Amino acid sequence: MERNTEQLKIVPAEKSIISKGVDDFFLGVYNVWKFIGRFFKEGFLPPFEIKEIVNQCYSVGFRSLPLISLTGFITGMVFTKQSRPSLASFGATSWLPSLISIAVIRALAPLVTALIVAGKVGSNMGAELGSMKVTEQIDAMEVSGTNPFKFLVSTRVMAITFMLPVLVIYSGLIGMMGSYLNVHSNEQTSFTAFFKTAFMPISFLDIISSVLKSTIFGFTIGITGCYQGYHAENGTQGVGKAANTAVVIAMILIFVEEMLIVQLVNVIR
Repeated sequence: MERNTEQLKIVPAEKSIISKGVDDFFLGVYNVWKFIGRFFKEGFLPPFEIKEIVNQCYSVGFRSLPLISLTGFITGMVFTKQSRPSLASFGATSWLPSLISIAVIRALAPLVTALIVAGKVGSNMGAELGSMKVTEQIDAMEVSGTNPFKFLVSTRVMAITFMLPVLVIYSGLIGMMGSYLNVHSNEQTSFTAFFKTAFMPISFLDIISSVLKSTIFGFTIGITGCYQGYHAENGTQGVGKAANTAVVIAMILIFVEEMLIVQLVNVIR
């Protein structure tokens, strides 16, 4: 009888923990949708913080160029080097430029660039807004009559949504240059012949899908980083948690969105 009573005491406690976790999950989803709705409500209504948007575009775009350049170049060169033996075994090394262009433009450039930006910019947004939240700078802005959501959140989300497609196009071109150097050093292919062969299988749908993906990825990174930072708690520990959570959630969502968009594009194709 004593064992039965102990089991009865344990089971309700476990159920309460599970139900609390479920409630917290759905409450978090509701708060995120509310946050997104507030962005669309306030972000596209005047007054517009043009100067701050330009400043954030510079911070997101120009300051990310060195890392994006290095990553894109290495990605193109390494993928070419790894693909050559497989094609050479079939005597089809002439297909290498087409294979690389399809892989880079359709998948690698948007995905790799988005992951790099999520780690660099997303964490920075979470930490920056989180530190402003815990030090009550956001509350001070509200008291002074400034709309902190429009100035801090809307500008950052717009900037990264605008700039990520630009970074993806740049990363794709840099990746193709890395691939060209590798192909040229092995097959002595000319610059014109390489890019003529590379872009032959690329369609307008491929470019549109890459731009669409990068735009969605940018919006996801911006919303995730700003949401985590805007709702940070518990001092400096909360700032670190906001930055880490922003990166993890953004990367997971990017992979999920990549899978869904690829399925949609394949249906259209």
